[in-house]
Amino acid sequence: MSILNYFFGEKKKSASVARERLQIILAHERAGRHTPDYLPQLQKELIEVISKYVAINPDDIKVQLDKKDDFEVLEVNIVLPEAAKR
Repeated sequence: MSILNYFFGEKKKSASVARERLQIILAHERAGRHTPDYLPQLQKELIEVISKYVAINPDDIKVQLDKKDDFEVLEVNIVLPEAAKR
């Protein structure tokens, strides 16, 4: 190892620098996502299943994912119609 490499370091190749930058960008993008990709599909499937048993409005089902400390909480809110009084 020469003394110049000790003080100035070795010059990194542009491919490795680009790769490191891409990894940083991907990590930032993943951390910035607030909802996973599967939530819209999950909501659609819940509407289909519940509609088999109860007449509901699709807007009455809300699905969201919350982060609390080290846990992810899947919250499903369903507004069911009131039962007809006999």
